[in-house]
Amino acid sequence: MANTVPGGFNFGASSGAGNPFAGVWEAMEQMRHGFEQRVSSPRMARGDVRAAVIALLAEKPMHGYQIISEISERSGGAWKPSAGSVYPTLQLLADEGLITAEEQGGRKTYSLTDAGIAESEDAATRPAPWESAGQRTPHRIAALPKAGMELASATAQLARTGTSEQVEEGVAILEGARRKLYAILAEG
Repeated sequence: MANTVPGGFNFGASSGAGNPFAGVWEAMEQMRHGFEQRVSSPRMARGDVRAAVIALLAEKPMHGYQIISEISERSGGAWKPSAGSVYPTLQLLADEGLITAEEQGGRKTYSLTDAGIAESEDAATRPAPWESAGQRTPHRIAALPKAGMELASATAQLARTGTSEQVEEGVAILEGARRKLYAILAEG
């Protein structure tokens, strides 16, 4: 019985009430969900979307989706503004006379006006907003939840398909890893 551990407990696919390890599956899902929330885009300060749009349009005209993609790419994935924040910002900038929109290929492409260029030159003395996003959520910190999700996935697979010896070895590894993580915290 590949899914049975000492004591006769079965890690089968069922996570129902009859499965004594149903709590393990629930805990794994909660941990995965918690990690996913931490990896998601951080809240940026008011004005960061505006500054990012102006900085990008200073380089070349773009449409809204390009702006969202560029911010995400330049922040290393730490910040991906929603369309619900980018498009109203574009409209506000157009209302202020800082950008214009031109229909190209069924999409609105935005470019800076002379007033927008002047504002972008003033903003060029400050770090780009996607750089500060990287400082708020450094890549190494964003990598930790991802590694945790991958560990949770491997643990769940081991629980489902491993032999009792493999499961015991996995438990020992996880306990050692937990102790090492706490030791890292104790150093700081």
